[in-house]
Amino acid sequence: MNLGVRWTLHGDGRTPAPGAVVRPDERLTWPRTAGLGAQHVVAMFGASFVAPVLMGLDPNLAIMMSGVATMIFLLATRGRVPSYLGCSLSFVGVAAAIRAGGGDSATVTGAVFVVGAALFLAGLAVQRFGARIIHAAMPPIVTGAVVMLIGFNLAPVTASTYWPQDQWTALLVMLFTGLAVVCLRGFLSRIAIFLGLLFGYLLSWVLDRVFGMINSPTAEGKVTDHWRLDLSGVGKADWIGLPSFHGPSFEWSAILVALPVVIALIAENAGHVKAVGEMTGDSLDDKLGTAIAADGAASMLSTAVGGPPNTTYSENIGVMAATRVYSTAAYWAAAGFALLFGLCPKFGAVVAAIPGGVLGGITVILYGMIGLLGAQIWINAKVDLSNPLNLVPAAAGIIIGVGGVSLKITDDFELSGIALGTIVVITGYHVLRAFAPAHMKKREPLLDAGTSTYDSDSDSDSETGSEPGSGSNGGSDAGSGGAQVKR
Repeated sequence: MNLGVRWTLHGDGRTPAPGAVVRPDERLTWPRTAGLGAQHVVAMFGASFVAPVLMGLDPNLAIMMSGVATMIFLLATRGRVPSYLGCSLSFVGVAAAIRAGGGDSATVTGAVFVVGAALFLAGLAVQRFGARIIHAAMPPIVTGAVVMLIGFNLAPVTASTYWPQDQWTALLVMLFTGLAVVCLRGFLSRIAIFLGLLFGYLLSWVLDRVFGMINSPTAEGKVTDHWRLDLSGVGKADWIGLPSFHGPSFEWSAILVALPVVIALIAENAGHVKAVGEMTGDSLDDKLGTAIAADGAASMLSTAVGGPPNTTYSENIGVMAATRVYSTAAYWAAAGFALLFGLCPKFGAVVAAIPGGVLGGITVILYGMIGLLGAQIWINAKVDLSNPLNLVPAAAGIIIGVGGVSLKITDDFELSGIALGTIVVITGYHVLRAFAPAHMKKREPLLDAGTSTYDSDSDSDSETGSEPGSGSNGGSDAGSGGAQVKR
């Protein structure tokens, strides 16, 4: 059985010839492959440890399970789809909403486990029936609206939890990160969020030395004198040890809040598979369903032991585009490094010490970028927002999701925020479509421009949008030029 774990040496194994690419089934020398793997770890590092911190989960376990998830993905796709699976930022708003409703970490991971199962089943459906099934249920107007409301729903978390802890640090970190995203080039631009965190870490340490303690709310909302950067836990942490595991807990109210994220994950996976296929010159249409199912299975395994869900990372796709090395051997090396990081509790303590003000500055940009990924899906698919069939359900769902509108069903159960907004977008679109006149029912491309070709044979009325490589850095996580944010 071919599991995609055998590679032929590319040329002399040292330097690819000008214009040449290292294909997924090739590799450079093992020391160079290990170096590329380390580069992939750095690329995914920023978002992969920011996300679990924002979700209230163990960052050590998150990094470890990202390595495991990547291994599962590479085996499932038989080494044909070089990609790294890191912690998905798409669930940050879900985790915040669940915790605001009284849920704990087990409730969060239980809800996300169900999303992973739904993603796995969606992958099997795509594998069996083709991408047409996604097109029918989730055209770009629906996908973009759901991604947008998921991102913008996070705004109150920044405003009420992180920013008040240290507003001036948050402001400076926001400015630095924005400059890094816009002004840096190449690989540095893809780790701008990570660089923003390092800047905030150093700034907080300097401010503590110069001005002493700050009087402000803590993460729990209690106003007190405290250090901006508290490293006391780092000294107490061991160098080697297992992360903290816990089982999931399943509650319907939490599950309904989390389920809409499956739409964003399908869009991300579809765009990434298409982007990697275009870069490697290998049509991967037949692997779309497998990739989605593998992502779902990996997320189920991670959340079953208390870790966060995972998704394919555009940061690492950007590294491949820059180096022209698509070897899956490098991803196996990256997964191995991630496992080692997960076994270092001291690393987790450093991550847990990130000051709240630093997270405030980062999340202002990060959450907004996540929301605007939805707008980019509309742009890539050339969605016509002058068409009331598109405009009305998207407008209603986004306002409900962002504003936290609630609908009380019984004394013990209500729908609100992300869950209610998603239901309104999906059901509203399809109900209105059933009654709309024919001229309003023009089909849009599947999900985004990067995946429109999947239905080119079956949908004669589909349009072809811009190519996925046309976006600039800082664009959608579902395209080949994706930004630092996923997830």
